[in-house]
Amino acid sequence: MSRPSVLAAIAALLPGLTALIPARAAVPPPPPPPLNAHSYMLVDVNTGQVLAAKNPDEKMPMASLTKLMAVYIAFSALKSGQLSLDTPVLISNAAWRTGGSRMFVNPGSEVSVLNLLKGIIVDSGNDATVALAQKIGGTRAGFVSLMNEYARRLGLHSTHYEDVDGLPVPDHYTTARDLAKLSMDLIRDFPQYRFIFKIKKFTWDHITQRNRVTLLWTDPYVKGMKTGYTKAAGYCMIIYADRKGMRLVSVVLKTPSWDARVNDSQALITYGYNFFKNEKVAAAREILSRPRVYESAAGYAPVGPARTVELTVLRGHNALRTHIEWNHWPLVAPIAAGADVGTLIVTNSAGRSIDSVPLVTLAPVPEGGLFTRMSDAVRLWFLHA
Repeated sequence: MSRPSVLAAIAALLPGLTALIPARAAVPPPPPPPLNAHSYMLVDVNTGQVLAAKNPDEKMPMASLTKLMAVYIAFSALKSGQLSLDTPVLISNAAWRTGGSRMFVNPGSEVSVLNLLKGIIVDSGNDATVALAQKIGGTRAGFVSLMNEYARRLGLHSTHYEDVDGLPVPDHYTTARDLAKLSMDLIRDFPQYRFIFKIKKFTWDHITQRNRVTLLWTDPYVKGMKTGYTKAAGYCMIIYADRKGMRLVSVVLKTPSWDARVNDSQALITYGYNFFKNEKVAAAREILSRPRVYESAAGYAPVGPARTVELTVLRGHNALRTHIEWNHWPLVAPIAAGADVGTLIVTNSAGRSIDSVPLVTLAPVPEGGLFTRMSDAVRLWFLHA
């Protein structure tokens, strides 16, 4: 039997070998709106896809956006049990004397981790940040080292920290791309603490401060994040939004005014929701195919993706296709549950691969009886002949 005829025979035995998502001709998205930001990025949290960007890899000062790494490390300490939200933190003179924006904690007092996190996220308090840094890192310098180690672990290759709060110092920089990744990691890794970003105002020691993410009041889909400002960094803002499960992060850096950073952030979020949507190709462990398994008792094996496959596509112009490539063919029993037997490949209308995920068996496939094994051995001989 010739190779083409063998492949045709195999294909006939494999329902779902090639799947087609109803498609229309691919059309490029409209360009993002003109913005004031020197650098920006819009990403889909669910898929990690970049929807819009300008100068995303240019190293920039980050002002108080620095505090997002301090928050990430604090959330990690909470998750590991090193801290609890109720853990008291002694406020040092060094924390109390920190300049810039403040929570207004008092030296010698004890403040819970939860309240310090509110002071960092809502008030952008440099004093709260230093206090928490000293609690976790022992010293301010020790915590800076920890921040740079976390940046390395998280793959923030264009980020370097020299302080904990974002006050201007040399050699303290990041990029829009790195900030987008850090923000997505915060959202994905610590869902139990995301509520803090949504807090609109916080009162401490009779002083009430409003969250500087003013879009919390004007856009119901905005769930908070962080702002920053120094003369060198300009007005910066990171926004996290969630509309019916489609989650977006926008980063705008170095805008000329408070209003400009708000307007740029709103324009990016609106652009993302107006022109893009999430398309779920397959759920994790969803049965996509039942390939023939030779010398098995069942004869076939349920096969599905090891993880959910979801992509961001242009609204009204979905042109995704999927196909399966098997690691080895033919499949022969026994096969354990969870065995990696192939790859689901997603391509766009031009045929370019845009995602791939391992396909695994969703149940064990034991050997069949002696007659089954002997019969299939003959069939396998013809397939290989």
